Amino acid sequence: MSKDLTDLQLLRELEPVAEALTNRHMSMMKEWNPHDYIPWSDGKNYYALGGQDWDPDQAKLSEVARVAMVQNLLTEDNLPAYHREIAMNFSLDGPWGYWVNRWTAEENRHGISIRDYLVVTRNCDPVELEELRMEQMTRGFSPGQNQQGDLFAESLFDSVMYVSFQELATRVSHRNTGKECNEPVAEQLLARISNDENLHMIFYRDVSAAGLDIAPNQAIKSVHRILHNFKMPGYTVPEFRRKAVIIAVGGVYDPRIHLDDVVMPVLKKWRIFERDDFSGEGARLRDELGKLVEDLEETCVKFEDAKARRLEREAKMADKKNAVLAGAST
Repeated sequence: MSKDLTDLQLLRELEPVAEALTNRHMSMMKEWNPHDYIPWSDGKNYYALGGQDWDPDQAKLSEVARVAMVQNLLTEDNLPAYHREIAMNFSLDGPWGYWVNRWTAEENRHGISIRDYLVVTRNCDPVELEELRMEQMTRGFSPGQNQQGDLFAESLFDSVMYVSFQELATRVSHRNTGKECNEPVAEQLLARISNDENLHMIFYRDVSAAGLDIAPNQAIKSVHRILHNFKMPGYTVPEFRRKAVIIAVGGVYDPRIHLDDVVMPVLKKWRIFERDDFSGEGARLRDELGKLVEDLEETCVKFEDAKARRLEREAKMADKKNAVLAGAST
């Protein structure tokens, strides 16, 4: 049995790939400015500068759109922790270092622009938003540490495989949130951010593909580990479970979207179920991934049934409330 490559060996083997993919990224990405996507003329001073403090009636976005947009923002806010994680698992030298810093700089635009949009348009309580930011960033993002789940990135493969799925999930979440906003400026902004996330995903996905070619049995261990323990980085946000339910029922990000738009496209791109270079433990783990996909499909069906029952209950309650109001007005 061949010995697993060390992270240092993998970094050296994959460095030419990282350089080529970074060059490709720079040729594909389009520069943009956060201020171009903020309706500044809609803004006005808050109380501290002689204006009016926030009032819930000022929010125009739907509850689903607001919850999803704030959740996305708080996820973006933990960028310093994400930078630390990939810097620790990649390198700050050569092409790897350039990518780590470039990725961080591009990601920083996302939090800046979403926060400006929400505060200028008064679609959320800015005081509560700042309190949540402080809480979220103080918690940081340290998977496997501080009671933050079970998964700790133990290798380069763990790290790069995780962000391959996570960046695509983030892209899908931003895109669907923009559609839910039903507001042109918000939709344009989140489409712009979604495009960034897609290019980031392509970099990590293709580095991972090269890793699978170099050390397939070693790489499949990380694919298996990541998908069996997958959590979005925003799970550290206060009241994450309640917010995740609102987002899922609202159709922004639910189990079906996770399976069909995130998990399967990446696995298909890597040809996980078609490859013939897995052996021994690697082949067994690949077979277990097939069972995992079946389990995720079962989760989708259960969620869809539960969602249908929930929406039916809410419709009945709304009808009953309307009937009471109609009776009171006659």
